[in-house]
Amino acid sequence: MPNLREVLKYNDYFVENKLYEPYLTTKFPDKRVVILTCMDTRLIEMLPKSMNFKNGDVKIVKSAGAIINHPFGGIMRSLIVAVYELQADEIYVIGHHDCGMSSIHSEKIIEKMTSRGIDPRIFDILEHSGVDIEKWLEGFSDVKESVLHSVEMIRNHPLMIKDIPVHGLIIDPNTGRLDLVVDGALYTN
Repeated sequence: MPNLREVLKYNDYFVENKLYEPYLTTKFPDKRVVILTCMDTRLIEMLPKSMNFKNGDVKIVKSAGAIINHPFGGIMRSLIVAVYELQADEIYVIGHHDCGMSSIHSEKIIEKMTSRGIDPRIFDILEHSGVDIEKWLEGFSDVKESVLHSVEMIRNHPLMIKDIPVHGLIIDPNTGRLDLVVDGALYTN
């Protein structure tokens, strides 16, 4: 496992030898697309390559399970900024088979938190503050339903323009095969 010193040492080498040059691009996505996908490690290179995207082509927003669980949270804000400020004209929500979020159970995460030192009283404070921590941490049982949920959150958001296609897909993290869940072009005004 690399440690911080190893990472910084390599970074010095990377910069000194101008290894960044093949990746130079602008902040605007050349293909005018923003993708919401999962943070799964298998998708880091597989997803863009399976879609024929290279560095600079798209904006990629990642969240556990490609889930939007709050209409005014950071994920939705990133998508809105991509559309209004960074010239994205299409949104792809891409979940994947064998997602870790499909086996997440909030009570087990809470147990792990307390075993690693989080004071159990914190959960009472959160509950009395209106935070449903169990719902917030809960995963999903059906990836297709989860993708549809995120697509609908985006499509029905009061700040999202209605002529932006919001597509839903599921990728196989082993082969890169994409299965269409919803073609967002069918729902634009």
